[in-house]
Amino acid sequence: MSSEKSNRREFFGKVAAGIAGGVGISALVKEIPLFDPSMALAATGEVPYRKLGRSGEKVSMVGLGGYHIANPSDPRMSTRIVRTAVDRGINFMDNCWDYHNGASEVRMGNALLDGYRKKVFLMTKTDGQTKDAYNKQLEDSLRRFHTDVIDLVQFHEVIRWGDPDRIFGPGGAFEAALAARKAGKIRYIGFTGHKNPDIHLKMIETGLKHGFTFDTVQMPLNVMDAHFRSFAHKVVPVAVKHGIGVLGMKPMAAGIILKSNTATPLECLHYAMNLPTSVVITGCESLKDVDQAVKAASAFRPMSHAEVEALLAKTAKAGADGEYEPFKTTNEFDGTVHSPQWLG
Repeated sequence: MSSEKSNRREFFGKVAAGIAGGVGISALVKEIPLFDPSMALAATGEVPYRKLGRSGEKVSMVGLGGYHIANPSDPRMSTRIVRTAVDRGINFMDNCWDYHNGASEVRMGNALLDGYRKKVFLMTKTDGQTKDAYNKQLEDSLRRFHTDVIDLVQFHEVIRWGDPDRIFGPGGAFEAALAARKAGKIRYIGFTGHKNPDIHLKMIETGLKHGFTFDTVQMPLNVMDAHFRSFAHKVVPVAVKHGIGVLGMKPMAAGIILKSNTATPLECLHYAMNLPTSVVITGCESLKDVDQAVKAASAFRPMSHAEVEALLAKTAKAGADGEYEPFKTTNEFDGTVHSPQWLG
């Protein structure tokens, strides 16, 4: 372990143990933007709703993660998961063109037949950074979803420093996205990433230089993020300033964070919900997972600074060097690194 990592762990270990570290955590919490009650909207079913940034769209404060939809071996279970979630009030559907080689979109699209499509706010992501690649992937997604319009399409995995310039460059995917919006194939435009908050800031700034403000931005927001390459500290305040809807993902990092034994699933979800998130996206592979997500949303109450401090004190040592956020520190979660042809 490097001396930097060792020093960080030693410091955060003292904080977590309450040894001269309380002030550090208190200062940390003051830097984290908290949930704004003005975002809250009336519940639909069992789930409270929130405004999606400046768009004003009404979205469930918890969203259904698309990758996990295709994990059950039986496609009929995927349909049950989606429809049960919608029936209980979850209207935000997350997905991506590349998840399970398209199977996630196919399963979700089939689940949204029989009148369910009109009940949800449908989001997917495209990997293509060129105009041609974007257009092909968008058409694939529209076909898989059995729909003529997708509510929100996001540029996926903006994780390299050159990604913003390529997307906004001549013949880039941004040109295609604007044309698709004008043609009525998509309604809103956003982007995602999980690697480095500074790359997120570059993407937002690049958009602004081109006279464009994103509608949404998706990023990891969890109890470990506050301690290492924090999106909550760096990106969320900028997004809020520009009215960009904040989509939180990886609240439990597919269970990796739970292996730290520092926070419960409910604490993980409530921490992310306590940020200025329009939606917290969580993966559901069973009806039990759906129940957990719905109950967490319905039980959420804004956390006090003392509650946030106590939670971050518990996670400080484990979160100090990104061990439980491998999507930031390794390429294990980088689909476009393993399949660069998707970029176009």
